[in-house]
Amino acid sequence: MTLQRASGPIVRRVVLGTQLRRLREAKGLSRADAGYSIRASESKISRLELGRVSFKERDVADLLTLYGVIDEKDRSPLLELTRQANEPGWWQGFTDVMPGWFQPYLGLEEAAVLIRTYELQFIPGLLQTEDYARAVMAVGRQTHGTDIVERRVRARMSRQTMFDRPDAPRAWAIIDEAALWRSVAGPAVMRRQLEHLLALNANPNLTIQVVPLSVGPHPAEGGAFTILRFGDPDVADVVYLEHLTGAIYLDRQEDVTRYMLAMDNLALRSTAPDDTVKVIEKIAAHHAA
Repeated sequence: MTLQRASGPIVRRVVLGTQLRRLREAKGLSRADAGYSIRASESKISRLELGRVSFKERDVADLLTLYGVIDEKDRSPLLELTRQANEPGWWQGFTDVMPGWFQPYLGLEEAAVLIRTYELQFIPGLLQTEDYARAVMAVGRQTHGTDIVERRVRARMSRQTMFDRPDAPRAWAIIDEAALWRSVAGPAVMRRQLEHLLALNANPNLTIQVVPLSVGPHPAEGGAFTILRFGDPDVADVVYLEHLTGAIYLDRQEDVTRYMLAMDNLALRSTAPDDTVKVIEKIAAHHAA
């Protein structure tokens, strides 16, 4: 068994956990039964099957034996996936300057085939210039040294390299017009940021829309969110919500559906992709004045 695309360790854990759950259920075994076989609790088996903790290769091997997966040709792909799932992500070099609750998102984003995001405060991180990102990260971080801000900027720029991959994901960004007017840094930084958006808008893998200031109440008034879709049927869509001190990851179908409907509603109320250029050009001219 292989993933349909090169994906990060977090998504590999989810896929592996799903495979193990199916094998356990096919044998009619409970999580408690599985836990007993590897000297673990029922709750740990639950976390393993949800892909929320790392796997020990020995534990996976013991579970495969318990589930009757004896043939080497059936065991080998799952054990290889276990090793891949334990590989560190590219962001491991930035963990000291990055909150723990954000790191799972990076693994999910890296593996996504479609990224849909709505932002009302700032330009989305994946679309930011280096100078704009630096200004955003410096806001309210007076207690942090310049070196920490710079490393966070480098981490954000590293995220953007996904668009250079042969298997680059599709991205669809809906940005509130207020974020384009908000002068996070000086006029020159804002102008370059908006020019960067115009250049990105020419990328066939990227769609940018703007929610006009004239739009009234809408279902996404609660704040920014991102919906991630993956290339493997074993991995459900995930909604990512960030707040001041943490983040929430939603993957229940009813939750994802509500956010998908909100995103669709926003897309209908926003500029058509062809009109986005005119809106951005107008605001860029204002910043240049």
